[in-house]
Amino acid sequence: MPSKTALVISAHAADFVWRCGGAIALHAQLGYEVTIVCLSFGERGESAKLWKDPGMTLAQVKSARRAESENAAQALGVHDLVEFDLGDYPLHLTQDDKFRLVDVIRKVQPDFMLSHSQYDPYNTDHMYATQVALECRMIAQAWGHEPGQKVLGAPQLYLFEPHQTEQMGWKPDTFLDISPVWDRKRAAIECMEGQEHLWEYYTRVAENRANHFMRNSGGQSGGRKAKYAEGFQSVFPRTVDAL
Repeated sequence: MPSKTALVISAHAADFVWRCGGAIALHAQLGYEVTIVCLSFGERGESAKLWKDPGMTLAQVKSARRAESENAAQALGVHDLVEFDLGDYPLHLTQDDKFRLVDVIRKVQPDFMLSHSQYDPYNTDHMYATQVALECRMIAQAWGHEPGQKVLGAPQLYLFEPHQTEQMGWKPDTFLDISPVWDRKRAAIECMEGQEHLWEYYTRVAENRANHFMRNSGGQSGGRKAKYAEGFQSVFPRTVDAL
């Protein structure tokens, strides 16, 4: 029986760690082959700590961020980390870059996909990555694109939590208990040495979302306890046989 698969499209090297590292580790533990596409290393806009070192160069920053993301992916049990290295601030994909992403999507045939909120005025790379994810999902479904390749079905695209939730118009409709794999997410978080200021912030986010998981699973009337959770917003309707 073929393995189940999932695909994460991350604008920068660390985004997949903060925002869905628990989902990655949990599904890897469940036997999913999780592929991550890092569109950039976040070398210009998300590496301030590194740039504060005198004499730092772009090549050195990229090398450090590459190592961090690869170590984090290993900690989470990622099946494949695909590094596009397209630059950031601003992030931009050519048509050839998009077709390369379509090839990855068709190769992976994900059961579900993960990317950023659809609006992010603080970091337009994030919302651009999701615009690209939606566009490439559409192309991957088109029978007329590279006829003969296996076309994509209709995987759900889940939008993971942005940094300033209310300003992004992001509204979660799915909470995932990541308590069993929290140690793996925390290990991945600590791989991101260039953004140490976010370690405790995203630990608190996971603790807060665990409260929401418990409340929405039954609350004081028998809700399931959780210590850490992640929230997601689904883009497309979900088709189910039972609620």
